[in-house]
Amino acid sequence: MGENNTEMKEKLTIPKLIEEAQFFCVVQSKFQHKELFGVTDGKAVGTLIEQKFQKHLHHKYEVTIGSSASGVDLPSEDILTDIKVTSIKQPQSSCPFKDAKQKIFGLGYNLLVFVYDKTDDEKTKTATLNFVNCSFVSKERTADYTTTFRLREMVKDKANEADIIAYLQDKNIPADEITLSQLAEQILQTPPKQGYLTISNALQWRLQYQRIVALVDDISGISKIVSYNKPK
Repeated sequence: MGENNTEMKEKLTIPKLIEEAQFFCVVQSKFQHKELFGVTDGKAVGTLIEQKFQKHLHHKYEVTIGSSASGVDLPSEDILTDIKVTSIKQPQSSCPFKDAKQKIFGLGYNLLVFVYDKTDDEKTKTATLNFVNCSFVSKERTADYTTTFRLREMVKDKANEADIIAYLQDKNIPADEITLSQLAEQILQTPPKQGYLTISNALQWRLQYQRIVALVDDISGISKIVSYNKPK
């Protein structure tokens, strides 16, 4: 029995995930990547870092790593977190479009967002990724900022279903009339929580993280894991 204990991995939890993300940012910011020198494709950088972080978690914890089919990197119910890696130049990424509701009520899963500033060193022919920001955004904060802000105001101002439908149509929420009417009903019954992403309509949602990077207030459901607000 005693021998097997050394192989028992600890189960990953959200607090542990946040702790590991912080550790990972510090370690990786010192690391010189030969394979990323001169690479300008954000997707290639993102994929490499995502895989490194997943490997790091897998090595230490009992954790389910998602397949591309599941769409979420860490799909187990208690973690349910997608890892996003993006450049500070334009902190954004895309995610599959499932349902117009995602823009109003959130994506349905948490996000762990790593934001890096990449510099290439001509002498050593290596690239350094300085992680300037890392945030854990719990799923109830993953809706679109402006849409939720306005809808919350409308509900407070006693808007009715027709008002809400008109607003959603005005904002080109990708849904048919029946769906819009159901959405309006749901919004009036349970007003959405204030979201902090900017979500642009497209075949895939485009998620922009500028607001999360710039966030200085404490917001429940958003953990700033690493934050270097660079002086101008």
